Amino acid sequence: MSKKNSKPQRPKPTKPKSKASGQPEKVQGKSAGSAKAVSKSKSAAARKAQAAAAKKAEPSIRMISNNKKVKHHYEILESVECGMILQGSEVKSLRNGKCQIEEAYGRVQGETLWLVGCTIPEYTPATIWNHDPRRPRQLLVSRREMQRFIGKAKERGLTLVPLRIYFSERGYAKCEMALCKGLKLHDKREKMKKNDARREIERAVRRRI
Repeated sequence: MSKKNSKPQRPKPTKPKSKASGQPEKVQGKSAGSAKAVSKSKSAAARKAQAAAAKKAEPSIRMISNNKKVKHHYEILESVECGMILQGSEVKSLRNGKCQIEEAYGRVQGETLWLVGCTIPEYTPATIWNHDPRRPRQLLVSRREMQRFIGKAKERGLTLVPLRIYFSERGYAKCEMALCKGLKLHDKREKMKKNDARREIERAVRRRI
C-alpha cells in the first residue's frame, strides 16, 4: 500500500486572553484610531471657538455708502470719524441702504462742521414728515479734532471730503471725513502706473501659486 503524503497542519493562532475575565484582549489599533478621531474633533471644535471669538472681537460695521472716487482724485492726508445729526426719516432711509456721497464735501461754519451735497432719498412711509434729500447735515466732532481740522482745512489746496457713511457697532450713523489734497494730472498718471504695476505683480504671484 502506498502511503499518502500528508503535510503537517499548522496550529491556528489564538487570541490572547485577559487574565481577569478570560476574554480576548481588544486590538490596540482600533483604540488608537478612536483616540485620534477624538483629538481631531477636539481640535476642530477649538478652531471654531477661536474663529467665533475673533469674529465677536471685530467691530461689526454696516456700510451704507462708500466714496470710491476719492482715491482717484485726491491724496488722503488724514481722516476722522464724525457723528451725524439726522431726522428719523433719514435714519430709516439709511437703514434701507440709500445714500449718495460722491458729490458731497465738508464745510466749516464757525465752530461747526457740516456735510453738504449728500443725498439721502425720502423715506416713503414718512409722508408729510419727510426730509429734504439734499439738506446740509451737521456733523459731530470733538472740540480738539475740530480745531485741528479747521486749522488744516484753511490751508491752500486742502478739501474736506466724506469717505464713507456707515452704522457703528452700537447702531449709530457715522460719517468718516478726510482731509484731502487734490491730485494734479501728472500725479494721477503716476498713481495709475503704480496701480497697474501692483496688479501685474499680484497676477504673477497668483500664477505661481
